[in-house]
Amino acid sequence: MKTIRFGIIGCGLMGREFASAAARWCHFNQMPAKPVITAICNRSEKPFAWFTENFPGIELVTHDYKELLASDQVDAVYIALPHHMHREVYIAAIEAGKHLMGEKPFGIDRKDNEAINKTITENPDVFVRCVSQFPFFPAVQQIGRMIDSGELGRIISVQSGFLHSSDMDTDKPINWKRMVAYNGAYGVMGDLGMHACHVPLRAGWQPKNVRAILSNIVTQRYQAKGSTTKVPCETWDNATLLIDTQDPKTKETFPWMMRTYRMAPGEKNSWFVEILGTKSSVRFDTRNPKQLEYLKYEGGQQIWQSIQTGYDTAYPTITGPIFEFGFTDAILQMWAAFIGELTTGSVPHRFAGCVTPQEVTQSHKIFDAALQSHKDSSVVSI
Repeated sequence: MKTIRFGIIGCGLMGREFASAAARWCHFNQMPAKPVITAICNRSEKPFAWFTENFPGIELVTHDYKELLASDQVDAVYIALPHHMHREVYIAAIEAGKHLMGEKPFGIDRKDNEAINKTITENPDVFVRCVSQFPFFPAVQQIGRMIDSGELGRIISVQSGFLHSSDMDTDKPINWKRMVAYNGAYGVMGDLGMHACHVPLRAGWQPKNVRAILSNIVTQRYQAKGSTTKVPCETWDNATLLIDTQDPKTKETFPWMMRTYRMAPGEKNSWFVEILGTKSSVRFDTRNPKQLEYLKYEGGQQIWQSIQTGYDTAYPTITGPIFEFGFTDAILQMWAAFIGELTTGSVPHRFAGCVTPQEVTQSHKIFDAALQSHKDSSVVSI
């Protein structure tokens, strides 16, 4: 099996999740290549010990991302940094010839995203994708097959979203996600929006205009844990978007409602999608990870059925199909998609691939329109 040597730039939560996925690579039945962590980079030394204790293949530990990118022991990188650093570090990685898996939103704003895209175009031999793990849940893979088969009929409406309650605690100190300088003007949309966009954009549905309502609910937070000083929270907590969307196959339009909330009472980390069609309808929520709800119109009573999806994955593993699937499994499948497509140039089917740079650009257009829409209380064309 081919080995792809990875460097991780940003050794926080998601950097550790990738490393853990790499350690589980034997979980797959068949893969054309495997990742090996050979280099790590982080500003703080705190996470280094966990990586070096668990991954003996690490040859380079550094605070300087340029040193990592210059290493001939690195073929590809995973970059998990705050949004304001995306342009600088993503461009440097691509120009260094390192294949890139990057965190969303691929630039703090549309201008930075365009600069990253220009570099991608100038370096066609570098493979670049964006993270979004939730569509790799088996139920969503099944929804993708239904979309491709035309089983849903004409699309009536779509809802998608990502709901957190992580900021419901008003005593929680401020972090970079509540600061425009680091997170950007998109606020919650830049942080969570690509997850909510993934399935509709992968389906090929084309957003035409947006009406958005953005909410900054907690306007001040403590400067640090134990501090008595409060500072402004500058970014949007919650975003509700109504998007007029066209199905290019039928040329018919339908409403797509997208919600990205950091203040969603009762939620932990819930990703959802609902598609209503003239022939069949489907809905899924990660709160019930095995359950795909399905309604087929056959005359008579309209009854939502519950399908237990089990462990029916895009990339086969040793786990039996009757067992449960979870967050870390979705991370593992997403990385299989990245490494599989990097190695072979293809994916098993359309919904078994990672987010492309073109799809990220579409998300930026949506978020830009949403900012203008909220500002003017207007419908803004995309």
